[in-house]
Amino acid sequence: MPQLEKKKIIHTLGMGLLHSIFSLFVIISSIWLCCVIWFQEPLGTIFSRILIGIWIIFSLSILGIYISQNLFSRNKDIAIYIVAFLLSLIGYFNIPAKQDRDWNPEVDRLFTYKKQGDIVTIQNVRNFNWITEDQYEVHWDTRRYNLNHITGVNIITSYWMGPQIAHTLVSFDFADQKPLVFSIEIRKEKTESFSAIGGFFRKYELSLIASDEKDLIYTRSNIRNEQVYFFPINMPKAEMRALFEEYLSKTDELAQQPKWYNTLTSNCTTLVFDMIQAISSKELPLDYRLLASGYLPNYLYDLGALNQQWNIKQWYQHAHVNPRTDLLKQVKNPSSENYSKVIREGLPKSVINGS
Repeated sequence: MPQLEKKKIIHTLGMGLLHSIFSLFVIISSIWLCCVIWFQEPLGTIFSRILIGIWIIFSLSILGIYISQNLFSRNKDIAIYIVAFLLSLIGYFNIPAKQDRDWNPEVDRLFTYKKQGDIVTIQNVRNFNWITEDQYEVHWDTRRYNLNHITGVNIITSYWMGPQIAHTLVSFDFADQKPLVFSIEIRKEKTESFSAIGGFFRKYELSLIASDEKDLIYTRSNIRNEQVYFFPINMPKAEMRALFEEYLSKTDELAQQPKWYNTLTSNCTTLVFDMIQAISSKELPLDYRLLASGYLPNYLYDLGALNQQWNIKQWYQHAHVNPRTDLLKQVKNPSSENYSKVIREGLPKSVINGS
């Protein structure tokens, strides 16, 4: 085959690959931008539909002209589209998270605290009495904790859409006070409902809730009928305290600068991992189970953070909260103390390493 003909074939293949890459880029980036518009604007409004329509017409026009024109015109088309998309990216990443929206009552308040030495007084501890998922009695408490009296840390996973995805909560036991549970959640407005897809597109701000266990955990196990599992964690006492203080620092951060929730990178599991990594004396390995949060207990078991008296299958059997709390559904208003006692029945206590 003549050398010139080979060059033509290579050039043709190279240009075909370039055209395919650019076309794929236009399609993927347009889908992403349409999702951004859809979730940023009130869902399904005329304005959002008009913007989406304009962008679809624009991107299809670019693709049509690009395919039909010569090399010089194609380069112009590439430049026009990339500039337009970059401007859209700049606008997207400058959407500010806010504190002053019309929030749902259960995420209306961020907890605050006052710390004097070992004593922490926390305001806005949520202690709602849940009747149904949409009916509840509002209570916000003020509670006082001695950080030297922390006796255990527990990881709670709550499943609502299969074994791969779970909501992660962290509960602290105290020698002289009821347990306190923290939950990193989306901060929904009154007009919003949860969307895992919307969580990729700056739809929700982050919220950090400090709560009574009967509120946050009971809601999931007995009201929403999610499958809840309770795992006492082995941890040095100094790290238990440091983790509690990390939650205090996190609420300070959110009070000063609200942040966006992200379904993949900034959620209830990844942020807990970041806090534990910050206070851990050793480097924790990155693992796919930090993203597939339903398998977080398996990750903890492999790290030795769970008592090794059971294998992981046995752990799931013993840690399952729902079979123990089903009887509480017959009680009109079970006490907080009774609920916390029931969900710990038959489980080993946290092992305080290094003590």
